[in-house]
Amino acid sequence: MVLGNGGENGNGNGESVSEFQLGKKNRYKRMESDPLEEEQEEEELQRHHTKKFVVACAIFASLNSVLLGYDVGVMSGAIIFIQEDLKISEVQVEVLVGILSIISLLGSLAGGKTSDAIGRKWTIGLAAIVFQSGAGIMALSPSFAVLMIGRLLAGIGIGFGVMIAPVYIAEIAPAVARGSLTSFPEIFVNFGILLGYVSNYAFSGLPAHINWRIMLGVGILPSIFIGFALFVIPESPRWLVVQNRIDEARLVLCKTNGSDIEVEERLKEIQLAAGSVNAEKYEVKSVWKEILKPSPSVRRMLITGCGIQCFQQITGIDATVYYSPTIFKEAGIKGNTQLLAATVAVGFTKTLFILVAIILIDKLGRKPLLYISTIGMTTCLFCLSLTLAFFGNGKLGIILAILAVCGNVAFFSVGIGPICWVVSSEIFPLRLRAQASALGAVGSRVSSGVIAMSFLSVSRAITVAGTFFVFFVISAISVAFVYNCIPETKGKSLEEIEMLFQDETERVEVEMEDAARLVQNEPK
Repeated sequence: MVLGNGGENGNGNGESVSEFQLGKKNRYKRMESDPLEEEQEEEELQRHHTKKFVVACAIFASLNSVLLGYDVGVMSGAIIFIQEDLKISEVQVEVLVGILSIISLLGSLAGGKTSDAIGRKWTIGLAAIVFQSGAGIMALSPSFAVLMIGRLLAGIGIGFGVMIAPVYIAEIAPAVARGSLTSFPEIFVNFGILLGYVSNYAFSGLPAHINWRIMLGVGILPSIFIGFALFVIPESPRWLVVQNRIDEARLVLCKTNGSDIEVEERLKEIQLAAGSVNAEKYEVKSVWKEILKPSPSVRRMLITGCGIQCFQQITGIDATVYYSPTIFKEAGIKGNTQLLAATVAVGFTKTLFILVAIILIDKLGRKPLLYISTIGMTTCLFCLSLTLAFFGNGKLGIILAILAVCGNVAFFSVGIGPICWVVSSEIFPLRLRAQASALGAVGSRVSSGVIAMSFLSVSRAITVAGTFFVFFVISAISVAFVYNCIPETKGKSLEEIEMLFQDETERVEVEMEDAARLVQNEPK
């Protein structure tokens, strides 16, 4: 009885000892499990913060791409009023439009060297400053000559920005999200194009001697935000390793990777890729000599990287964007306001479908999206050529032309538009990445410039319909290029991708070099 009463009243609450002990046991279990749950929550929170930080870095690094997109979009409409105000010829129009792409190759070539010397981050800032100067001169120019000076400066700034943003993002992003993040510059190019089209439409009602100046001057605004971005984004960890700033690289990797284990693994991979060399030895390596006299694997990388850059442009996307008013005028649309309104629809389509690419690029992979893109573009270019040839100057022709142009830019945006920059920024080894990516960007810019500067003359010679039939043929060839030359890189680290281009002999040599380096670095 005493035992029974004690058992009933021992806890002062009428609970039995066994119940009390069971309660204590459960409580102990919960207490023991809490640290594990808290640790998991902390890891999940850390991954969430890491993801947000990397996305923020990709956004800030991509702001220069808004400048390129805005210039492309706004010039398609501004050129109508520039021609009216400054009384320039059709040849001068072609030169003004196309020279930006040609001259930007100087920025791209210098950008590779500059980004190796001062870092990826500060090259982004330099690009913004140079473009801002050019845009200001263009907006205030009293003559065609001064306008061209501003255009040349803007082109150099764009050349810097075009090559450095994908390289920076590829080097800072984790492998699992690199495809979508490296596509951000193309998103911002499309967003800039859309802003340019909207600017054309918004200011088209002003007098011709004022509206185009405002259109061009508004392009300065995005570069102001880039100044703030430089205080937020870190330097590329891979560039820091090349500079032997290992501790700084580790700090950056801690911000961009989910766990300490991942950080150390990534750091070791980068150090191996860097060859444990410092910046001075990196210069002696003579990167350009290796590019100009490439090994078989580097040759395959150059064909892939430069080839996809050229195909991105020679399929006529810049002609479609720059001269969309000319295309729609050929189809039968009359009046500047109506022409500019139709181009806004093109801009919305191009921007919308780049978001589809971002969602799918790390799920479906690079190659399937490239097939969808190139085959779709080929079909739309063929339809546009037929429409302009047989259904022009009618309601049906207008509708079909708008659908074909929107379809072309949609398929471009869902595949080769963004993936071009993803592939060309991730396939090259660290020692060559900046310079080889710059070379690819040069191919892109030269191709763009040639297309933009010759479109009106070629169209006059073989008609607009004939010109787009030529683009159709080139686009069909790009499908074969994707099949033969583009490997799938989804989910692979930058160092693993390098191995895809090596044959068995080269792979063995690299493994032996890495093994020897590890033995040398082993503590004795």
